[in-house]
Amino acid sequence: MRHKLKLKYYPYTLELKHVFTVASNSRSTTPVVLTEIEYEGCIGYGEASMPPYLGETQESVMKFLSSVDLSGYTNVFDLESILAEVDAIAPGNTAAKASIDIALHDLTGKLMNQPLFNILGLNKDKTPFTSVTIGIGTPDVIREKINEAGEFKILKVKLGRDNDKEIIETIRAVTCKPITVDVNQGWKDREQALDMVHWLKGKNVILIEQPFSKDRIEDTAWLTNRSPLPVIADESVQRLADVIKAKGIFSGINIKLMKCTGIREACKMIILAKALGLKVMLGCMTETSCAISAASQLSSLADYTDLDGALLINNDVFEGTKIVDGKIMLSDLPGIGVEKIDKRKT
Repeated sequence: MRHKLKLKYYPYTLELKHVFTVASNSRSTTPVVLTEIEYEGCIGYGEASMPPYLGETQESVMKFLSSVDLSGYTNVFDLESILAEVDAIAPGNTAAKASIDIALHDLTGKLMNQPLFNILGLNKDKTPFTSVTIGIGTPDVIREKINEAGEFKILKVKLGRDNDKEIIETIRAVTCKPITVDVNQGWKDREQALDMVHWLKGKNVILIEQPFSKDRIEDTAWLTNRSPLPVIADESVQRLADVIKAKGIFSGINIKLMKCTGIREACKMIILAKALGLKVMLGCMTETSCAISAASQLSSLADYTDLDGALLINNDVFEGTKIVDGKIMLSDLPGIGVEKIDKRKT
């Protein structure tokens, strides 16, 4: 009897340890949809995380997943064909597609009894340090978050409001750790932005992420050409087709599985970015250890990593990639290296 791929999925809500504030909004929860793909009694796990700016919801993800029929595929290892056909079902829906991609990579790794980093030919001992995110907040809250981030070597700071310098000065009053800055499209004036970048460089900031709205291409190129720090694209680069457009506009790109449909396209984006001389950051949304462990498999290929999403929540349902003294530590378990710790039936 020929075995068939069986897809299951269900909604879940992540509870954040702190209210998460960026330039445009604040939130205390993140909706996700968790997926499972079964084949020959083996289960691969996946995840779709939906922060507000992606435009996806639990309802839209589950509607998309309801249109995915994996039962007709005879070769579970033909991920190129399977994922291309899933991508063609409807435009957008990148997080929903990522949940399929992650689950299939986890499943095939388990069927091969190999961790994904081995299958990809990567060295788990070369994983980098990850930054940890300090959201916008009052000085007291910022100091509390810095204390909680004691083991991390690099801090990621959200800017883009009218108190950017106050936030940096608050951090510098308690630590001299390197900082990466994510403006989340919050800056408006390019001359002021350039002055700010020079000031930030003097505060041991090492890069600037998405300073302007993604439609302000000319202003971004102007700033990148004059900036003493790398300028990294986030909202401006979603998928593979966007990478080549970043050349000459940004210094590098932030690749997130939820934006680009998953591991397979992320690998292609990394290869193209490096060929174009662009820096590569691997980032994340607020996610469980499932999606974080999936992205971590690629971390040795990145110039910068920001894979702290699972550390920001109270109710993770997986164990996987660990952060030890700020360094990403991959599991030797097959697939993406996760074990489910939620025992409820789904």
